Amino acid sequence: MGRHTRALRSVDQEVVEPGDGHDDLAKALYQEFGGSLMAFALRLTGHDRQWAEDVVQETLIKAWRNADKLDRQPEMLRAWLFTVARRIVIDGWRSRSVRPQELEEIESDAIAVSDESDRTLAAMIVYEALQGLSPEQREAIQQTYLRDRTVNEVAATLGVPPGTVKSRIHHAVRALRRALRERG
Repeated sequence: MGRHTRALRSVDQEVVEPGDGHDDLAKALYQEFGGSLMAFALRLTGHDRQWAEDVVQETLIKAWRNADKLDRQPEMLRAWLFTVARRIVIDGWRSRSVRPQELEEIESDAIAVSDESDRTLAAMIVYEALQGLSPEQREAIQQTYLRDRTVNEVAATLGVPPGTVKSRIHHAVRALRRALRERG
């Protein structure tokens, strides 16, 4: 019989009041079962160390408060402690699923509001630049870039050779670059 087991059995069976000698029971329980109880609580809490430590502490407090009712046989104490820890975790999971998740309050100045003005302005500038192209160049750009068609597909649609479509795209892109540079 180990030293801690003797301490577990030697604690008297009277009602628990703070400071009346049951502190020895809490110490003995922690020394005897603390490590295995912590490992058990870690598994139950999904390896949330802080929550597991809280579970172990609450379990030992319940044991301290119920010292007069505990069966002092180590196997029975272990079973009681692990049952209490499991129930504490189950209660924790239940309360977490019912209670909405707490969020930190965010200052209104820190909230990012999407501003579409830059995007709208850019679209207007591109539209104006497209209007400066010849109708053939504009059609080649729209068909290839905006409708995602290949040069061969555009050539077949427009009834011109693929080389002509490539040339129109090349000159259109150069003109667009120039126009966009001028507009900043």
